[in-house]
Amino acid sequence: MRWGEGVGHFVRDGTWVRNSVEVGPDSSSEELLFERAGPRQKLFFDPTQSRAAILTAGGLCPGLNNVVRSLFVELHFQYGVAEVLGIRDGFLGLNPEKGRPPVQLSRDWVSDIHRDGGTHLGTSRGSQDVGLMLDFLQGAGINLLFCVGGDGTHHGAHVIAEEARRRQYPMAVVGIPKTIDCDILYCDRTFGYTTAVEKAHEVLHLAHTEARAVPRGIGLVRLMGRESGFIACGATLVCQEVNFTLIPEVPFALPGERGFLAALDQRMTARGHAVVAVAEGAGQDLFAGDPGTDASGNRKLHDIGPFLKQQIVDYFKSKGRAADVKYMDPSYIIHSVPANAEDAFLCDFLARCACHAALAGRTDLMIGFRNNTYIHVPIPMAVEGKRRVNPEGDLWSAVVSATGQASRFG
Repeated sequence: MRWGEGVGHFVRDGTWVRNSVEVGPDSSSEELLFERAGPRQKLFFDPTQSRAAILTAGGLCPGLNNVVRSLFVELHFQYGVAEVLGIRDGFLGLNPEKGRPPVQLSRDWVSDIHRDGGTHLGTSRGSQDVGLMLDFLQGAGINLLFCVGGDGTHHGAHVIAEEARRRQYPMAVVGIPKTIDCDILYCDRTFGYTTAVEKAHEVLHLAHTEARAVPRGIGLVRLMGRESGFIACGATLVCQEVNFTLIPEVPFALPGERGFLAALDQRMTARGHAVVAVAEGAGQDLFAGDPGTDASGNRKLHDIGPFLKQQIVDYFKSKGRAADVKYMDPSYIIHSVPANAEDAFLCDFLARCACHAALAGRTDLMIGFRNNTYIHVPIPMAVEGKRRVNPEGDLWSAVVSATGQASRFG
């Protein structure tokens, strides 16, 4: 194959992508590189003799059905994989003792699913016994497994890949990063994020409308973002009507001359209304007690929204000044909507790159998106931490500039 023949190119083995595009006096001489994702000329698995399975796990996210559809289309129509199974209800579906049997995907089954939010395959949280899952996969002759999810899902995918290695069972396990929080390492943008920002912006605009419609109105909106404030920051910059943005990466104090409540008081005196966006993981240090963990092992969060609303109401009451707080929490609505155009585009490329990786024999990896390029990220690296907003970076500086708030309260 030569350039100009009109045939799609293959990615040569040994093609790498830099983790950082910056070069400066503080740059390390030991540069972090990732293998570039894309179609390979040499395949490890014979597609006509392969059997694939797809599962979606964790919380809902715009774009899940898009990924499932694109995986099926690439595997079945481009590679010729005859049978692609849809695993029901996440990892639960890999446990025959508890889960529902898989569904055989077809052209008709996936035809219109990308138009819907949620996941037609179903989802669940929590882990299953890896031995039982491998017994099921091996017994079903599945040698290509695609796990669509966030941090917890990729932990599960890694465990399955490790067990397959231990058994010397040739199987590719590839993860596709799903989280509206956009907090997965080595992935500049995960699918679902831009849809979440778009919908969050709409709610913030409505909160602004509510706040301005009444004397001394305050629109308070709780947005997603357990450990990272990317949605709150992104929606704030798109909206341009938010006066205070509170995120997990920047602790804040409520009382005191330099606290958040005093700053809100000053805003109300000056302008008579205000809009506050708070990420769900913000202000967790303001609560007493440990709320525990969920079925996936994630730390549960105290509910900052109602807490912050009550703090605002009590503060203005103590000052003898009125405050009409309109509280909105659109979290589950945003989780459940269909993907917008940008996320649908990203879903398709992530899915196709996952197929290329799996058929080429790559395993225990996640498809990342770094520096506008799709890459292979070893799952242990992808789950070793969280991608977070830098309180001294450009994004937070832009938020501070757009809102006019202090960079920190307290």
